[in-house]
Amino acid sequence: MKFIGGFIFHIFSNAVALLAAAYFVSGFKLDGNFLKLLIVAVVLTLINAFIRPILKLLLGPLILLTFGLFIIVINAISLYILDLWSQSLTIQGLPALLWSTLIISATNIIITVGAKNFYKKE
Repeated sequence: MKFIGGFIFHIFSNAVALLAAAYFVSGFKLDGNFLKLLIVAVVLTLINAFIRPILKLLLGPLILLTFGLFIIVINAISLYILDLWSQSLTIQGLPALLWSTLIISATNIIITVGAKNFYKKE
């Protein structure tokens, strides 16, 4: 049960992060309705669950050499893969990819830390 709840939480977190990126980055566009947003968020969650760990394993030495900053590049690769697979997401150019990667990462961190702090208090 904890796995399913965590998966749903990550879908929600990714959906909010995608909406934030679409709002703040001009070259990042989400087309469609709420259902298409949820589908894109599910695909991003699956990419983060299965492809991202493989990339982190393969590119581990670069992560160590850059003291963890290469994680941003891995997140950008994950977002680019999502752009290739999704019809309702369009990322126009490298600056839009980098800014949206930073916004999505920051939003996910804020939501995760906020949820952990909320559940610690109870």
